[in-house]
Amino acid sequence: MKTNHDPHSLPSESLVPIRTVSSLTGVNSVTLRAWERRYDLIKPVRTPKGHRLYTMTDVDLIQRVVTLLDHGMSIGQVRGVLDADQARSEPANEPPSDLGPWRSYQDRLLRAIAAFDDAELHEVYNEVLSFYPVDIVTGRLIVPLLRELGERWAQGLGSIAEEHFFSVFLRNKLGARFHHLNRDRRGPRLLGACLPGEQHEVGLLLFALAALDRDYRVVLLGANTPLAELPPVVERTTIQAIVLAGSADLTSSVIERELPSLCRAVALPVFVGGRMVDRHSNAIAAAGAIPLSDDLNAALRGIEATLARR
Repeated sequence: MKTNHDPHSLPSESLVPIRTVSSLTGVNSVTLRAWERRYDLIKPVRTPKGHRLYTMTDVDLIQRVVTLLDHGMSIGQVRGVLDADQARSEPANEPPSDLGPWRSYQDRLLRAIAAFDDAELHEVYNEVLSFYPVDIVTGRLIVPLLRELGERWAQGLGSIAEEHFFSVFLRNKLGARFHHLNRDRRGPRLLGACLPGEQHEVGLLLFALAALDRDYRVVLLGANTPLAELPPVVERTTIQAIVLAGSADLTSSVIERELPSLCRAVALPVFVGGRMVDRHSNAIAAAGAIPLSDDLNAALRGIEATLARR
């Protein structure tokens, strides 16, 4: 564990503000401040006006914390690992732990959903986001929970009302967070929309939030968007790429006519993500679009690599 900075002197290495650290690590500023206050993981330099500045050593440490969290450790366990100064590769190679915090959080959310308890949903959701970056929360908690709700409904163990209750809650939460964060981003601008026939926009919102954490700007159109409507949007604003999302099967008209027509009409990459990609990846590629991984981090890395080549 590195030593704390002297707040009255500046280190010799260069310093970067919290926004830059968030862009480099994918950890939003709210989470960084929580890690500092609650767990003493990071000690940034403070300017005379109280602004936080970080060294690249801090950035390396934050990235290590993210790796440990992403492999199933709780934030408390991470602090213990850092204090013990274990080798970086040793914890990173450990398999995700089923005994970590995620099962507990998921059980609490499931109980709140079954009781239609909006207040408890807010409490649990806000608590977990104060400890972990949004992309880890998405991958470890929200996506598995959405899948479990779908499976419970299919097995007759849950109801459509429960699934809709949580979807509305999550859409409102994610939408408010999206509009708050989207105002001050400075990176490439993505146009995001659900494929025709796709009524569920939670997956697209989760992707948009992960993109915002990497300083992308996102123009979001939402559910069931006709693909013919997208080229005029591209013409009116500076868009670097289109990202389409869907979990339902694509109709033949979308895959054979609408998607190829869109790819011909715009001179920029068109990406397609969602659970249906595995079933239609060849057809998506044949249409001129780029299939994305169902993993948000891998999807964003693919987008970054494509834009970098352009």
